[in-house]
Amino acid sequence: MIIQDPDRLDAMLGRLKLTAIRERLDTLLDEAARQELSLREALAYLCAQEVARKEDRRIQMGLSIARFPFVRTLDGFDFSAQPAVDPAQIRELACGRWIANGDALLLLGPPGVGKSHLAVALGREAVRAGYSTLFTTATALITQLVSAHAAGSLEERLRHFAKPKLLIIDELGYLPLEPGAANLFFQLVSRRYERGSLLVTSNRAVSEWGEVFGDAVVATAILDRLLHHSHVLTIRGDSYRLRTKRKAGLIKPSSAAIGQPFVQP
Repeated sequence: MIIQDPDRLDAMLGRLKLTAIRERLDTLLDEAARQELSLREALAYLCAQEVARKEDRRIQMGLSIARFPFVRTLDGFDFSAQPAVDPAQIRELACGRWIANGDALLLLGPPGVGKSHLAVALGREAVRAGYSTLFTTATALITQLVSAHAAGSLEERLRHFAKPKLLIIDELGYLPLEPGAANLFFQLVSRRYERGSLLVTSNRAVSEWGEVFGDAVVATAILDRLLHHSHVLTIRGDSYRLRTKRKAGLIKPSSAAIGQPFVQP
């Protein structure tokens, strides 16, 4: 049966949800004719355009759900400024095998060395690879869990943060945590243990997490689970922000407290 009615063809494309082909049909057919494609090649060309549109929409939806606070990419990371970061190791992490395995990734180091940049960039790569991803700061996470616990809806919040294949928790240790944070964080880590991956950035060495959480025993239990299947990257070096200000002559090297080494046992 030959379909000659363009409205009927349009309706069928809509019913099949082939929106990219439907919206650009004349342009795509003209391009196929210009390239003198065979019928099979033209069909493959149309399908490729449809797949590309759906893939782009999937990625954009995933990025929206992830709630990244800014756009950062691996191409935009200055590896030359942070020699402690191995580009090959970052590229390997960007492949996402650690996420598929449910491993944890800890990015540790002083402020300004690019931990959040790498966390967001790796998170974006995870979305592109098809992994559901959610970004939050440690302070926002704990605040939500404490509020949910007080309201009797902790289980619902734990399910929310346990659902993504990758949960990124940024800036652990930068600000004081609320009372009860250690126990609530432990519950979340236990819920995700060997099921979903965690990416945590912190300016504190793991040996200081007992101080961060205000409970050395629970902090040890948290680390026991996080470090069981984990990748730990310790970034040493100057702050990007302070380096830029020094180059501009706004501060003197001696005035910036950048000489303190970050010790990771």
